[in-house]
Amino acid sequence: MGERRYADIGAVDLELGATLPAVRVAYETWGSPRHDSAGLITNAVLVLHALTGDAHVVGPTGPDQPTPGWWDDLVGPGRAIDTDRWLVVASNVLGGCRGTTGPATIAADGQLWGPRFPAVTVRDQVTVEARLADHLGIARYAAVVGGSMGGMRALEWAIMHPERVGAVVALAVGAVATADQIATQSAQIQAIKQDPAWKGGAYDGEGPVAGLGLARKIAHLTYRGELELDTRFGRNPQGARDPLVGGQFAIQSYLDHQADKLTRRFDARSYVTLSEAMNTHDVGRGRGGIAPALAAIRSPAFIGGVDSDRLYPLRLQAELAERVPTCEKLHVIHSPYGHDAFLIESGQVAALIGDALSAVAHLVSD
Repeated sequence: MGERRYADIGAVDLELGATLPAVRVAYETWGSPRHDSAGLITNAVLVLHALTGDAHVVGPTGPDQPTPGWWDDLVGPGRAIDTDRWLVVASNVLGGCRGTTGPATIAADGQLWGPRFPAVTVRDQVTVEARLADHLGIARYAAVVGGSMGGMRALEWAIMHPERVGAVVALAVGAVATADQIATQSAQIQAIKQDPAWKGGAYDGEGPVAGLGLARKIAHLTYRGELELDTRFGRNPQGARDPLVGGQFAIQSYLDHQADKLTRRFDARSYVTLSEAMNTHDVGRGRGGIAPALAAIRSPAFIGGVDSDRLYPLRLQAELAERVPTCEKLHVIHSPYGHDAFLIESGQVAALIGDALSAVAHLVSD
């Protein structure tokens, strides 16, 4: 458990008309399944990662894992998602670069997908996740949990597969991509594509490192709170050299560090593919608008937002809580950390997830 495994799920027809002839999904699991009298798994929880995350929710770094688990404090024995009780499933998203089919993987013809990889949507990603559930023998998840891009997929799970979702937990997300989010993400895409090393996405090797690093800097400024950054760094110099005479401000060094970390582990083509998918996020598309789409959710819904989030401001979660009929209240995470608080404020997030799992505890076979 907790080691990367792979599932080949066959051809997948995409929302925009293309077909991927052979899709492989990288995934990890923790805990053990419980079955009902019919042999169906009753205790599975699906955890959905954000833009630059992956299936490695829990555990240390390793030869195939460049980063530690991104929700180590929340998943495990005795934690909010208790793996002594729950079977936790996480997969790398369609279009990603951590083992699931995407522009950085090899196509059926033996060549890199590269720029030939078709546009995918959040709904396509959920389709692949549902196919993985079929492969694993999971007819219904007791809960589907995600934040940010993972929250987009959590909402789509509740709408696309209502019979397969016991409860839905959506954190730091909205019903649609706003103009502000599209603008910010489009600037990141442009930063990558304007790097000469982009080569139309047909590069070999490390590719547009400078462009991807700049994209990460733009993104990171939306992920953290303004007051937190000012309190933490202010106008302090990095080291002894004055910024007036060629030195750096500490905040500049911090952003350089964040950019360097990402470019060492993430593919620019996947960053573009996933950012474009996020730009098209709209639960109301083809469903008569967001109001009827959200009104159709039947699973108990637990919506959380961060009071300092400037990328997905609290008003967006308030709209979800108001429009989803199965949501009793908006859970506000109080934090200076901005959007990233759903990854940082473990205690407050654990309480919300605990409420959700308590609501579906009756579904689990003893």
